[in-house]
Amino acid sequence: MDRHAAGPRITSFVALGDSFTEGMSDALPDGSYRGWADLLAARLADRTPDFRYANLAVRGKLIRQIADEQVDAAAAMGADLVTLVGGLNDVLRPRCDLNRVCAVLEESVAKLAPACGRLVLMRSPGRRGPVLERYRSRMEELFGFLDELAGRHGAEVVDLYGAASLSDPRLWADDRLHLTADGHHRVAEAVWQRLGLPAESAWDTPLPPAAAPGWPDRAGAHLRFTRTHLLPWIGRRLTGRSSGDGRAPKRPELGPLRPAGAAGGAGPTPLACEDTP
Repeated sequence: MDRHAAGPRITSFVALGDSFTEGMSDALPDGSYRGWADLLAARLADRTPDFRYANLAVRGKLIRQIADEQVDAAAAMGADLVTLVGGLNDVLRPRCDLNRVCAVLEESVAKLAPACGRLVLMRSPGRRGPVLERYRSRMEELFGFLDELAGRHGAEVVDLYGAASLSDPRLWADDRLHLTADGHHRVAEAVWQRLGLPAESAWDTPLPPAAAPGWPDRAGAHLRFTRTHLLPWIGRRLTGRSSGDGRAPKRPELGPLRPAGAAGGAGPTPLACEDTP
């Protein structure tokens, strides 16, 4: 399909958030991460020669940190498009003051909405399994508030939580917290279509049926998950550390996606990083 077909002209894009927007776990061969925001930026750049992009997202950030470290900077950039995805790290903690999370989201949206051309929020996807069920009611309360918030401030919402395909465990990485490359491609397409741009794929198409793994395979996967992801995550919670401590955004300035004269098709180059829940 023609990416240059009719649709809004977006010359600048700023992405805010946590690991979901940073791009984990859409790993490139060099060990860096790409993710849905970088994919979307590359597609927007193909339509607009003077396109500029910034990605301020950093893994592990809570909504208060996003508000303090990213929102004012993004508002000052005056971009045509801003995406804000945050609050899920708060919701997935054992103790969460949801009223406080919602208040910080409202404070952030009130700053961003008048400072940009279009503000997009998201109902984040959830992987089927016991973790989702444990926090489902809290997530749905947050997403209900997002819908109201968007209505009050003229923002738009992309509903990834309601997408059946994105709950499929096969679209989630081994850490069970981040999407695979295919999952990130689907999110990029969902946002692309929400912006009113011509569809290139049916992003919510379910994966084909697959045979259920046998008991040894399931047991081995649970053991690897516990050793590689769950125990380190518990250790950070107990010591008050975050996977994003001391880490800078991969694209802190609003600038050209590619160097002047670079051939089209090459996406942005994020910093190398290790995956962590």
